[in-house]
Amino acid sequence: MGTNNQYQSTVTAEGHLVDSGSLSEAMDLIVRGGATFKVRQFTLGSTNTQPSRAVIDVHAPSESQLGEVLDRLIRLGFYSADVHEPVVHKSTKDGTVPDDFYSTTNHVTEVYLKGQWRRATNQRMDAVLIVAGDGETVECRKLRDVKKGERVVCGHEGIRILPEFKERDRSDFAFMTTEVSSEKKVEWVVGRVADWITNRQGKLIVVAGPVVIHTGGVEPLARIIAAGHIDAVLSGNALAVHDVERALYGTSLGVDTRTGVPVVNGHQHHMRAINAVRQAGGLTEAVKKGLLTDGVMHALVTHKVPYVLAGSIRDDGPLPEVVTDVNQAQDKYWQLLQGADVVLMLSSMLHSIAVGNMLPSWVKTVCVDINPQVATKLADRGSHQAIGCVTDVGLFLNLLADRLGA
Repeated sequence: MGTNNQYQSTVTAEGHLVDSGSLSEAMDLIVRGGATFKVRQFTLGSTNTQPSRAVIDVHAPSESQLGEVLDRLIRLGFYSADVHEPVVHKSTKDGTVPDDFYSTTNHVTEVYLKGQWRRATNQRMDAVLIVAGDGETVECRKLRDVKKGERVVCGHEGIRILPEFKERDRSDFAFMTTEVSSEKKVEWVVGRVADWITNRQGKLIVVAGPVVIHTGGVEPLARIIAAGHIDAVLSGNALAVHDVERALYGTSLGVDTRTGVPVVNGHQHHMRAINAVRQAGGLTEAVKKGLLTDGVMHALVTHKVPYVLAGSIRDDGPLPEVVTDVNQAQDKYWQLLQGADVVLMLSSMLHSIAVGNMLPSWVKTVCVDINPQVATKLADRGSHQAIGCVTDVGLFLNLLADRLGA
């Protein structure tokens, strides 16, 4: 306890604190939380690689207020200057944790164990931290997967976060991080994305919605798949259904994909497409039997690119490959996302936000949608690394396929 009946703690942080805005955000957060601060030490990094360092004393009128402020500061990369081992309590029931559990972000997270900072594995947001029996390893775990007796990190002691600092790490994209705008030159964005894809160290994952089919993105996306650029596709029933509808009937949602004119009885085509695939025994069998001869799903099956189709309550059919258990679908998405370096989100708010919740913040993420609110909602839900490109997804894919030489 500090003087004048105030509770006090000293926190520190390293990184690009000024140009990322995290230092000023921290100060605002402290004041808004009803506390006060004093900068004890500040060292400014003078190059792109040299970090800044800040040491700040935080004073609050109550222990609870101090705790709330510290919890928020942790998410900006601040941690207690007087480092202690974290508080760890055992789960008393499968799928539950103590009330004061620490809930993770998507940033690199380290826990102070046995005198060293240990990096948590399987980083994702909205998980809990489980300390292994050896006391030296820690991992992020979904709440439903916690087992009785496992050791759960609680409170905020002994935890530090290393946020991504976009402005220096990705200076060529820095101007895109401030807002989502339709005025950004699409060709320029496509060029940068193509460079990311070509030079990536890990996997390229595509998250796609049925708008890809409606806007004429089938052919370029199939070319990119055939060229070997895509390592997995995550989507839902609708993408596959309308892709098959286009292949069998030349329509998408009953609209002729060449003329844009609704056709007679076209509203029945998606159901007839579902029925045809179910009669064939699934998408793979439809390709083998020659029923499905082109399109996105044909390219995925032909080139053996893994995919997951996650079901929803509004699905017609669905197709046999659709995973209708939401927990299983989440797990299958998560498995294919391991090792991702670039994730391309194509006009699917539902699946993009779901995938965003599973991604660590260091994965390069591009959200392409004609609706700027999709990228905004991704950022609002914690996927701050997501870059928004407001444009027609069919146009984007055509330009990207050409740029990749697919």
